[in-house]
Amino acid sequence: MTDGSSTSGPAWPSRIDTGAAHSARVWNYLLGGKDNYAVDRQTGDMILRMFPDIARIARVQRSFLARAVRHLAGEAGVRQFLDIGTGLPTADNTHQVAQRIAPESRVVYVDNDPLVLVHAQALLSSVPAGATDYVEADVRDPDTILEAAARTLDFTRPIGLMMLGIMGQLPDDDDPRAILRRLLAALPSGSYLALSDGADTSATLNEAIRIYNRNSAGSYHLRSPERIAGFFAGLELVEPGVVTTSMWRPDIPALGPSPTEVDAICGVGRKP
Repeated sequence: MTDGSSTSGPAWPSRIDTGAAHSARVWNYLLGGKDNYAVDRQTGDMILRMFPDIARIARVQRSFLARAVRHLAGEAGVRQFLDIGTGLPTADNTHQVAQRIAPESRVVYVDNDPLVLVHAQALLSSVPAGATDYVEADVRDPDTILEAAARTLDFTRPIGLMMLGIMGQLPDDDDPRAILRRLLAALPSGSYLALSDGADTSATLNEAIRIYNRNSAGSYHLRSPERIAGFFAGLELVEPGVVTTSMWRPDIPALGPSPTEVDAICGVGRKP
């Protein structure tokens, strides 16, 4: 990375566990990437057999990230982003979308997968006018995230908090709403939350995720649309509100097909 990039620890290859599937690598496989191992592909194929739409959900989630960042960097004028649960780099990462609109944008990526760290160090580099940084930390430790992000971001100015697919990584026992409240409390007025997560609206998907949790190093927790909407409590929702992820300001080519609903829910909210 450029312009003062840092990490909280070294990325030793021996720390990468190739014996169990990891969510970032499985998601990379579903998006058509190559940064995954046989165990990740086996798990991805298992989910695809049970729920073929999972690959479309992966693409829709990624597309929402780009649309949300374009809105925040464009209409909302946000110049700083904190992207938690980054995942493996692919096309149109947060800093690339933001810096195409505003080259001075500053972005901090956060993840706890050492393979993500290796690729982030190599690929998530800023244009000279802006900055990118990577923090190796767990979302369950918001104070560490905030302290490290403050090396790159100015917490007196609005920040776009990107939480895509990360709340589902947290079981209810971890109190994900309290974690999110702690993160939002540190952000100034005029900051935004962009959040998207899988919904429990399909019995087939629910069963596929149950099997995934038995075969993965981590686990994923689908929630109802109402519970996902609850993460935006106290925020001013940006139109069209909390909706299925494909329906949030979709990019529809002229005379092309309309978006169809998927089993994922998203929204963007502004902190008053």
